[in-house]
Amino acid sequence: MGGKVKIEDYNPDWVREFQQEKARIVEVLKNYSLCVEHIGSTSVKGLGAKSILDIMAGVQHLDEADMFIEPLKSIGYEFVLHKEFPERRFFRKGQWRAGTHHLHIYKYGSEQWKNQLSFRDYLRSYPDVRRQYQELKLSLAQKHPADIVGYTKAKAPFILNVIKKRTKKAT
Repeated sequence: MGGKVKIEDYNPDWVREFQQEKARIVEVLKNYSLCVEHIGSTSVKGLGAKSILDIMAGVQHLDEADMFIEPLKSIGYEFVLHKEFPERRFFRKGQWRAGTHHLHIYKYGSEQWKNQLSFRDYLRSYPDVRRQYQELKLSLAQKHPADIVGYTKAKAPFILNVIKKRTKKAT
């Protein structure tokens, strides 16, 4: 349990905030080859979201992320070990369960990398699916107002279904 679930209306400032944060990340990690993307609900125009910017960085080798801990700490990020996600490295900016930025690091081009982009792009391309997702999120926020973990787990089947649809359309 823990963490409040509050869905805000889409905020066009999220794009500008992402660009500013991306510049900070790229600057402190300038010695590394990165691809940085805006993901999550704040990256989808018209979609309400928790006001947490989700950022994804792709690296050639996931082990590189171990060298990011100190540089990212200098701009307010904390490394959070998630043993249940061995194919991702996770950094949070802000308080526990109330972060302002989440930085997800994946191997560039991996299945996880592609899935994040597929979900975002599908929601951007299909307003009806985006609307369904918005309704689900609002419903789950009411059901899990103080349980961000429960809220996130309850969204998973919808997300996986969209990724499967996107994958089928791409083949």
